[in-house]
Amino acid sequence: MTHTPKQPFNFTEGEVLLVDKPLRWTSFDVVHKIRNAIKPLKVKVGHAGTLDPLATGLLVICTGKFTKRIDEFQAQEKTYIGTLTLGATTPSYDLEREIDQRFDLAGITEERIVDTAKLFLGEIEQVPPAHSAIKIGGERVYEKARRGETVAVKPRKVQISEFEITNIDMPHVEFRVVCSKGTYIRSLAHDFGMALNNGAYLSQLRRTKIGDFQVTDAWQLPDLVKRIKGVNFAASDETSHAVALGKR
Repeated sequence: MTHTPKQPFNFTEGEVLLVDKPLRWTSFDVVHKIRNAIKPLKVKVGHAGTLDPLATGLLVICTGKFTKRIDEFQAQEKTYIGTLTLGATTPSYDLEREIDQRFDLAGITEERIVDTAKLFLGEIEQVPPAHSAIKIGGERVYEKARRGETVAVKPRKVQISEFEITNIDMPHVEFRVVCSKGTYIRSLAHDFGMALNNGAYLSQLRRTKIGDFQVTDAWQLPDLVKRIKGVNFAASDETSHAVALGKR
């Protein structure tokens, strides 16, 4: 379905747009694309929760006065599905960097994998990856890491409400996680490998839900941009939308 003339955009007063972020796009790439599409209005555009370039899925984009609600949306519980690969590690904890260590998978059973997932339920302490967007001294830590600098990132407490192993096809383990703001699924994959006295890295990730917002209601980015570019902003920017606009 499409956004109809009876449901006009109002970017100035505020829109909450649900976007299915494409693979290898940064979250800022998506914001930039939408900002350019509505450039005639010169309104604020921001996102409520970063997704790594190698992740896909739900990105909440806020415009106009609704950018004030970004912190509110970021604080909501998030759901992810993904795949971790056992028997190896990478410096970035995902496929951004090449494998640096390999481990023997002998003795790693399905029962051990399922039992290990239970260890991560509840409040846990997690160290974000050195290749992350956290700032230290005003600079993103991934910029320091890419220069080969040693980066000491402080641990943080996060909440894992659900951690379900959905399929095992060694060395690949599919999972579903429901977690709090600030959780790094890459770190969860890395720590999962360590808990098995082995190695693991995140090989696939998709965010499916933020609070009550679901990726099944999200726009594909090309469709959204095409729809925005077809808007007569003077005629359509009239009424405020207090709810997220997914596919209409």
